[in-house]
Amino acid sequence: MIPFDILYSVSGFLVGIIVGMTGVGGGALMTPLLVLLFGVAPATAVGTDLLYAAATKTGGTAVHARHFHIQWNIVGRLAAGSVPGALATLWALSALEVDRALFAQVITRSLGVALILTAIAILGRNRLQRIGARKEGSWRERQLGALTVLVGLVLGILVTLSSVGAGALGVTALFFLYPRLPTAHIVGTDIAHAVPLTLVAGLGHAHMGTVNWGLLGSLLIGSLPGIWIGSMLSARVPDGVLRAGLASVLFIVGGKLVL
Repeated sequence: MIPFDILYSVSGFLVGIIVGMTGVGGGALMTPLLVLLFGVAPATAVGTDLLYAAATKTGGTAVHARHFHIQWNIVGRLAAGSVPGALATLWALSALEVDRALFAQVITRSLGVALILTAIAILGRNRLQRIGARKEGSWRERQLGALTVLVGLVLGILVTLSSVGAGALGVTALFFLYPRLPTAHIVGTDIAHAVPLTLVAGLGHAHMGTVNWGLLGSLLIGSLPGIWIGSMLSARVPDGVLRAGLASVLFIVGGKLVL
């Protein structure tokens, strides 16, 4: 059991600022930070970060809901794929009795791949949105529901394994599938969907004993004010600078974990 440590709260505060400024980076930054800097076991870092995300994004959902930024029908479609995907992944990890060393390796590699995909998604978000707008048609409308459920399924598996993807990957997929939705609605919908996904995945990890509650509390103490400050600063830093910097960090960390 990791006791309360001010360094964890400081880390939560710094990551919270970045999340508040960019809208992404909670799992993508916090999990590798815990693994590489603090030496937390990969499975414990993922499980703890999932419940950390569920707690922080619940507050974000409440704010977006008050401003009517959430498309609940899309949240339902995503959750129809992601929650079963998360449950199936948790069952596989538990029932198949994966060797602890192998499990740690799978988590680490999955995390690295997820970070690289997240970096690509951050850099290519605008391009994908333009492609999505050009590809609109009657066939797309007919298949949109099924495609959204499929995206949810992929996110459910990836997030359960690595705690990464619910933010940047989810937002990027929604920009492609629903290019005419305002950005605020895309972000609000993605945050709302992340709550049940990370909660289910996090509770599953807790059942397997891969959540450290003391560490979780320390992170939340720092991250909640950090997110608020980051939100206040977001309008003062150019979006392109933020995205390029964040993507560069994710590429470097992801490559280190994969290789």
